[in-house]
Amino acid sequence: MPVSRRGLLAGTAVAGAALAVPGTASAASPSSGAQFGDTLSDKILPNDARYQDLVLRGTNRRFVGTPQYARVIRSTADAVAAVQDAVRNGKRIAVRGGGHCFEDFVDSSDIEVLLDMSTFDAVTWDQQYRAFSIGAGATLETVYKDLFYGWGLTVPGGGCLGVGVGGHFSGGGYGPLSRKFGSVVDHLYGVEIVVVDAHGRARSVVATRDNAYRDLWWAHTGGGGGNFGVVTRYLMRSAGASGRAPAESLPKAPAALRATVLAYDWKTTTEAGFTRILRNWFDFFEQHNTADSPYATLYAPFILAHTTAGGFLLSTQLDANVPNSAGLMDAFNAAMMAGVPDPKPRLIDQGVGPFLNLTMQRSIADTPNAQRGKYKAGYLRKGYSDAQIQAIHRGLTDSKYKGPGSSLLLVPYGGKVNTVPSNATASAQRNVMAKMVLAAGWDAAGEDKMHLDWLRKMYEEIYKDTGGAPVPNAVNAGSYINYPDADLADPAHNKSGVPWHDLYYLGNYPRLQQVKAKWDPRNVFKHKLSIEPR
Repeated sequence: MPVSRRGLLAGTAVAGAALAVPGTASAASPSSGAQFGDTLSDKILPNDARYQDLVLRGTNRRFVGTPQYARVIRSTADAVAAVQDAVRNGKRIAVRGGGHCFEDFVDSSDIEVLLDMSTFDAVTWDQQYRAFSIGAGATLETVYKDLFYGWGLTVPGGGCLGVGVGGHFSGGGYGPLSRKFGSVVDHLYGVEIVVVDAHGRARSVVATRDNAYRDLWWAHTGGGGGNFGVVTRYLMRSAGASGRAPAESLPKAPAALRATVLAYDWKTTTEAGFTRILRNWFDFFEQHNTADSPYATLYAPFILAHTTAGGFLLSTQLDANVPNSAGLMDAFNAAMMAGVPDPKPRLIDQGVGPFLNLTMQRSIADTPNAQRGKYKAGYLRKGYSDAQIQAIHRGLTDSKYKGPGSSLLLVPYGGKVNTVPSNATASAQRNVMAKMVLAAGWDAAGEDKMHLDWLRKMYEEIYKDTGGAPVPNAVNAGSYINYPDADLADPAHNKSGVPWHDLYYLGNYPRLQQVKAKWDPRNVFKHKLSIEPR
């Protein structure tokens, strides 16, 4: 599905590899080290030809780190040795998966050691844990292809295929199938992770929802990346699944998708028309937000680009095999156009196509031209007020701002997500209907102030009544840690008096602090919005 710039919608071993002998790790399991060996990878120094490629993998070019060295992690044992070496020498560590972090959590000036996970990307069935093992360096494209071609399965991850699972999964990843199947973390059975104890000793542990390390598993069901250690692989098996067979362990992928696009022209869109357009979208998803709704598989991100882009799009997909899918799609598009002044948006019927083929066509596999950027977000329990919609309209039509690469994205959420108690996972937002992402993207460093000023002003006006932040109330439910925004920790921008961690984690933050104190007592793994040990 089309996405706004910078991969906002967020999200290789041979597929269908043979099962391992029961009671052992999979022959291709990342934890075995069989593919690369268990020796510590070499230090890649600034004079090494590989160095620049590794430090420039981040997609937000506002931040480019200068670590003393990088290591390419090839096995869990390799990760243990790399962490131990850095801790022994008092070095600040950062871990990179796909490189899509919106803030400088990896590319910060104080980072001395960069651990790159990108080659650690195997997707296999682990017979020992009766779960799919996914290397933390895998991208969503790798995961989707391997699961689908190997077993006809999927996970409800993001729509930007270049996103790495390393941060996406642990932050509570979501995507086009989440209203039907829940958050990614609702299918997380365990993590293999390298942690550091109070004595500075690095070791790997496997924490699952069934074993003695359940607290560490829980922290990775939405606690966010870079907090507790170095995740080397994820074990995926849906809650309630036995793991008796791979084909029964994760959601079945749709056989086909039906897709349409509504294209709106800014030249013919008035403020009143814009308000009606957004009200239609909000009203629809408020009314169709249950797990058993016939619209549970409908995904319709609204990409509201700035006027300098010329127009904006509503891109919709629906499982083509649900009963009366054509009628459901027609009814949805009719609801989106109800009461909208003429001329109506242009309806583009993209027909029906195979699930993975259409997903690849409508997604961004990677970000070919990295930009500078800034992102701000919020959860919605219900639609914005007319005053908030008018604030969005003012920002997107600001004639003094030239930002064709900037947009506000509305993404449907909820459904199956809302059937899980807020404390069952670290992802606390379980009574919502949508997410909002405000994004600015540009190329020249000299334009930083213009874009940052526009973005911050618009966000603060949207949340004017709650101190410039999405303070939980009848409409808001805080924000999403995978869209990190350091401004929420700055009282100059967040005037609500509600601390950043309560916006991201709601009531789950104290428990996350306890897990942090237990598993990372030396606070080895930290960044600007990291969890503080309690």
